[in-house]
Amino acid sequence: MMSMILKTIFQSFSPRLVILALACLPLFAQAQAGKPAAGAAVATFGGGCFWCVEEAFDKVPGVIATISGYMGGKTKNPTYQQVSTGTTGHNEVVQVTYDPAKVSYAQLLDTFWRNIDPTQANGQFCDSGPQYRSEIFFHDDGQRKLAEASKAALLKSKPFTGDIHTLITRAAEFYPAEEYHQDYYKKNPVRYSYYKSGCGREARLREVWKTR
Repeated sequence: MMSMILKTIFQSFSPRLVILALACLPLFAQAQAGKPAAGAAVATFGGGCFWCVEEAFDKVPGVIATISGYMGGKTKNPTYQQVSTGTTGHNEVVQVTYDPAKVSYAQLLDTFWRNIDPTQANGQFCDSGPQYRSEIFFHDDGQRKLAEASKAALLKSKPFTGDIHTLITRAAEFYPAEEYHQDYYKKNPVRYSYYKSGCGREARLREVWKTR
C-alpha cells in the first residue's frame, strides 16, 4: 500500500528517485518497528531528555534511525505521564539503529559521553529524577565490554572533575514513546530551542568537556 502511495506521489520525479525512495522503505520500516534491518545493529542510551539525545545521534554519519522511548522499568506499556513521575523505574532513552560498516559502537559511545554530564547522579542538566539518569543499555556482551572499557578509560583520564554516575545495564524491553516525542527538535524547533537553552545543556557540556 505504501509503495503504491509513493509511486503516485513521485510520478513527477525521475524514475531513479522513485527507485531510491522505494528501496529505503524496508530499512526505515524495520527501524521504526525497533528491529534492525539486515546488516544493521541497535544501541540504546539514556542521557536525560530524549529529545536532545535523539538530535545528537541523528547527526552521526552511519546512524540509520533514532526512536525515543522508555526502558528499564517495571510497568508494561508505560505512558509519558507515568514515566515522568519517576515511579515506574523507566528511563527516557533513545534507541539507535546504525550501520556498523559506517560507524562503530565505540564511536557511538563517544557521542553518548560527549552529550551527557557523567558526574550528575539521578538526572541530567535541569531534569532531575531517575527517569533522566545517564545509562548505557547493552544488547550483547560485545557492547557491554566496550561500554565498560569506555567508562574505565574516562575514570582513568578524568577529563572532568567529579565521579562518574553513568550506569551500564543489560537492555530490557523497549517501549517507543508517543508520536509527538519523535523528532521533537524537528517538529517544534522554537520550543525545543527554548527548552534546550533554558535547561543549560550546552553550557554545562562545554564546562564538563572543556570545549568552546
